[in-house]
Amino acid sequence: MRVMTNVAMVMNLDKCIGCHTCTVTCKQVWTNRPGTEYVYFNNVETKPGIGYPKRYEDQEHWHGGWTLDRKGRLQLKAGGRLRKLLSIFYNPDLPSIDDYGDPFTYDYQTVIDAPLGTPNPVAHSISALTGRDMNVTWGSNFDDDLAGAPELAVGDPNLAGLEDRVKMEFEQVFMFYLPRICEHCLNPSCVASCPSGAMYKRAEDGIVLVDQDRCRGWRFCVSGCPYKKVYFNHRTGKAEKCTFCFPRIEQGMPTICSETCVGRLRYLGLFLYDADKVLDAAATPDVQDLYEAQLGVFLDPNDPEVQAEAARSGIPHDWIQAAQRSPVYELAVRHKVALPLHPEYRTLPMVWYIPPLSPVADVVNAAGYDAENPDNVFATIDALRIPIDYLANLFTAGDAAVIRTVLRKLTAVRTLQRAAQLGLDVDADLPASVGATADDLDDLYRLLAIAKYEERYVIPPAHIEEAGRLMGQHEQLFCSLDTDGGPGMGGLGPPGPHGISSYRPSSQRPETPSRTANFNLLNWDGHTRVSGMFPEPGTAQ
Repeated sequence: MRVMTNVAMVMNLDKCIGCHTCTVTCKQVWTNRPGTEYVYFNNVETKPGIGYPKRYEDQEHWHGGWTLDRKGRLQLKAGGRLRKLLSIFYNPDLPSIDDYGDPFTYDYQTVIDAPLGTPNPVAHSISALTGRDMNVTWGSNFDDDLAGAPELAVGDPNLAGLEDRVKMEFEQVFMFYLPRICEHCLNPSCVASCPSGAMYKRAEDGIVLVDQDRCRGWRFCVSGCPYKKVYFNHRTGKAEKCTFCFPRIEQGMPTICSETCVGRLRYLGLFLYDADKVLDAAATPDVQDLYEAQLGVFLDPNDPEVQAEAARSGIPHDWIQAAQRSPVYELAVRHKVALPLHPEYRTLPMVWYIPPLSPVADVVNAAGYDAENPDNVFATIDALRIPIDYLANLFTAGDAAVIRTVLRKLTAVRTLQRAAQLGLDVDADLPASVGATADDLDDLYRLLAIAKYEERYVIPPAHIEEAGRLMGQHEQLFCSLDTDGGPGMGGLGPPGPHGISSYRPSSQRPETPSRTANFNLLNWDGHTRVSGMFPEPGTAQ
């Protein structure tokens, strides 16, 4: 058993209202600069829908993620080293700007400079890449709220085989929102796809990053990621991706998308996992067994043997304690209501989702049933506008039984809470019928409905004293983003409470933003003189 830690996220889809606040704040902090106009580390998609970029889930087209060869061994779906060598100057599996949508702005100067007169001036759309006039035909949220559903939503790869069971007419349509960030996988195909070794997974917390100094812009990471959450910066010629807001995580702060989420649907915490089991779990032959296989990788932080082994592996004591209080462990492993997104990609994703129950209850109410009775809810599950198989295609590689179990447990939570509020009698066997106890369902209610800030985000701060040990193992301790065109860009990013300067404790934030030449203090030998580190001789203090 080789114990390691991974920061992870769970999102409760019942709470997402599609406001895109997470998208806006992430964009403002990380990709609000030239070269990243089309880049969204976080985006919110409407399901059913074709996503961003178009049909990114169609791996028969994009060849992202992993597959098994004839001997049952893992190999990249895009092919091995020989195929990469043959296509190194032409990668056929890359989305084009048409798949993302040409980012646009408006020619406001036309309005500002318009002369006095009767006709009203109009600010027409122009490309943010070329500056030329354009007609907007696609973008990151072009099919938001099922806009153009009869023409667009039917292209959702998850609807394959279900087209005749899903009605896109206005009176019969069904939808929910799916926020997406990088999955920071345990078995990341983007890291394995990178020829230059610029993509790496941090040993201390599992966050997947890009070393901008080593990146050569081959873009195999873009095609290798099945979630299409690695982007190419056309200004710098480098790959960029969601950083899980690692400067905030290192300070014990939640990611910016979590901090600003209106619905409070995100949970952050630690998983302890057995690194020796990752390869075998990812190589599980039956794709419908991958969900349980990944659960088998996670370790119980309350197990004394696991705690002892984690301590021997150098995991700090407060990190082990944080893993014991982790809300993501509670939701994913203990209560088993959170599920991975597309486990069939074999990347073992670490951003999990609680499938939506509210639309199920709404449909049951409309049919005249008591939505608080789990038996009545699931008596009509096969008559839903959107088949339960659609949710299964998203979260369990098509295993509808797991989805039914999760939704049944969530319904039981509502039943007990409604009964307690109204003084109704509840069948004593109800908790056992969903594989739980009454205390389990009460804990689940508190975590999903009324959990406080410190219960939703259990993030231990980084240990600086571990730097030397990790450097001895040749591990990267930072992501070199402060290059020309990168998020650092020689400054501290956008102003305001969520700029890069907010990633430091308030006691350490400079009054006046300043920056010296790039220098990694952790690599300093203690003797070499570094410009700006100490006052120059003779300088008045």
